[in-house]
Amino acid sequence: MSLYVDVEKRLGDFHLKIQFETQGGVLGLLGASGCGKSYTLKCIAGIETPDRGKIVLDGVTLYDSAAKIDLKPQKRQVGYLFQHYALFPNMTVRQNILCALRGEKDRARRQAALEAMLDVMQLRGLENHRPHQLSGGQAQRAALARIWVSKPRLLMLDEPFSALDSHLREKLQIQMQEMLAQFPGETLMVTHSRDEAYRLCRRIGVMEEGRLLAVKDTKALFADPGTSCAAALTGCKNIAPAVKRGSHQVEVPQWGLSLTTAKAVEDGITAVGIRAHYFNPKTPSNMNRVAFTGVMEEPFETTYCFRWANQQPGTEDLWWRVPKDRVGGGLPQELGIAPANVLLLYDNPAGA
Repeated sequence: MSLYVDVEKRLGDFHLKIQFETQGGVLGLLGASGCGKSYTLKCIAGIETPDRGKIVLDGVTLYDSAAKIDLKPQKRQVGYLFQHYALFPNMTVRQNILCALRGEKDRARRQAALEAMLDVMQLRGLENHRPHQLSGGQAQRAALARIWVSKPRLLMLDEPFSALDSHLREKLQIQMQEMLAQFPGETLMVTHSRDEAYRLCRRIGVMEEGRLLAVKDTKALFADPGTSCAAALTGCKNIAPAVKRGSHQVEVPQWGLSLTTAKAVEDGITAVGIRAHYFNPKTPSNMNRVAFTGVMEEPFETTYCFRWANQQPGTEDLWWRVPKDRVGGGLPQELGIAPANVLLLYDNPAGA
């Protein structure tokens, strides 16, 4: 099964121009609010119409501007889970699920499908509850059940955990992971949360201002984001402009230092990134003096803000994050960075 998308749409000053193809598993679209993630899903679902392009799902053309094909949403076999689930408020869980089975004329089969879905989604006992009587997790499962029972070829999740508190969000992500593993079709998930993307997606596409910067396997993207935007979206706190000074050497003027890199530096480098966990007072490579400027305590980690000894005035402090109580005997005077932990960032990386 596969999904091919190549569409373009202008909305005032905003220009969506995106092309990608799925390769099985869950593909996440990661980006800041307003970058075009949700609008892309709406184009695939047929809720919005692109200006031009083509959308093909499992060999069936859903939209083709050149061939004047534009299937209606109900003909696309696409299941779309909205941010707030969009359950019918005046209907029970049972009635919401049965709405998706209207095409099944055999009453016994319709009832069997309903009963099976109540068990799969752990909704047994909630059949007669209306949406306002459900918890956030129950409402999410009811909405998924309504989608799932219609047997879509593509499941699209639009910020599926945004309406939930942090504790419930993490609990439901585990359940979602298990459910998605059973789904036979393609899955596309929109999120601005790097944690959600990392936990649930096999591959991630990074979006910025209507463009898809790169699509990579999830772990590969976090290890080598490629651009400043992707680095920031995957949680890198320390990013600064950089200039190539050798095959494995970069200069970072704002920080007032030169860094040795493990990966070869290509022409056109624009910045470097250092994740907050990558600094180490025991790493001899790229060792430089620091001055600490602040501290932020979290339940299980501590973040220290610091500046390099020769850092330019007016530039942002850096973050060093360590497990709580790891730093003993006073703060170090120097921090090092392993060459492999220097992220090389480019405006136009190969393959973007």
